[in-house]
Amino acid sequence: MTYDRLVCANCAAPVSEGRCPVCRANRERLQQEHPLSGLHPMALIALAAVVIAALALLAAHQTV
Repeated sequence: MTYDRLVCANCAAPVSEGRCPVCRANRERLQQEHPLSGLHPMALIALAAVVIAALALLAAHQTV
């Protein structure tokens, strides 16, 4: 999940706006958490499809 959809429990504003110290701290934590966390969900689905297709081709090649 991307942080632009999260709402802060402290100030009820979007975390991506960083209105309060809690928002800013969580925004920084979410940005540094994982290199793939900033990718769009459709990009992750496409990446997973490519990996599955590659594994299927590898399995088909090994059985021949």
